[in-house]
Amino acid sequence: MDKPAPSFAHRLRAMLTTRVVKQTPRQVAVDYALITLGCLMMAVTNDAFWVPNRVVSGGVSGIGIIANHLWGWPVGLVMLALNIPLFLAGLRWGGGITTGIRTVYATVLLSASIDLLAPFIPSPTASPLLYITYGSIIDGIAMGLIFRAQATTGGTDIVGRLLQRFFGLELSRGVFIANALTTLAAIAALGLERAMYGVMVAAMNAWVIDIVLAGGRRARQVIIISQAWEAMSDAILQTLQRGVTILEGQGAYTGARRPALMVVIAPSEVAILRGLALSIDPDAFVVVAATTEVWGEGFDSIHRDG
Repeated sequence: MDKPAPSFAHRLRAMLTTRVVKQTPRQVAVDYALITLGCLMMAVTNDAFWVPNRVVSGGVSGIGIIANHLWGWPVGLVMLALNIPLFLAGLRWGGGITTGIRTVYATVLLSASIDLLAPFIPSPTASPLLYITYGSIIDGIAMGLIFRAQATTGGTDIVGRLLQRFFGLELSRGVFIANALTTLAAIAALGLERAMYGVMVAAMNAWVIDIVLAGGRRARQVIIISQAWEAMSDAILQTLQRGVTILEGQGAYTGARRPALMVVIAPSEVAILRGLALSIDPDAFVVVAATTEVWGEGFDSIHRDG
């Protein structure tokens, strides 16, 4: 006899349970401190740079700024109202209960902070160069901190996570795409010049977010296919003192089996490795790919310290 299909509530509970990230109380406290700091930084950026200069930086906050410009509606309140359906989508597909709860906290805190701090935050400059540069850096750092704490601030942050899940886009690129589309839609309300400023902000945000998420742990993953693989491996071990992994490879056309070497090195070591490969086997096939985080021997510890 076939078992009855599980109810929606049962499936939802199972999905959320499997996505809970186990953390120590200290790690949870640090994460919420990062979320709080990030939200306050974003609120200050909105009140000091985006709202007074009518810069639509994209996403739900951009829609809030447009509504504030056209009808005088509070930016934070508009953001909170628009984030509800996006939050439900994010809860289902964008990270589960851990991210969901933290996103609720971040979304409410950010929305409230923007409106409550607005009377006390003066606009320091009307120069596009200054408010785009400093606003983008502060906003990007804030968003990066929130992402590292397994949360989002709703809006295009959730859209970015959904694009990452379903299309494999990097988180920062997904956020940039969503922000850019929203910014382009603001041309009718605020004009082409303001929209162009917004695209610049979205691009700088994505760059800063990448730096924060990488946390200074950028590296290069190298795959080497060479007839002289043994000599190549010995040279890497002795010269670079990096671990080498030997992968079993087979040519699709010839069917010949040939080992492939995989090694992870620092960006500054790429030139050295290139010189080694050139001196040992000029015909070697070498692929160098950028990585954003590396944990383990020779790099940072895999154990999270908060």
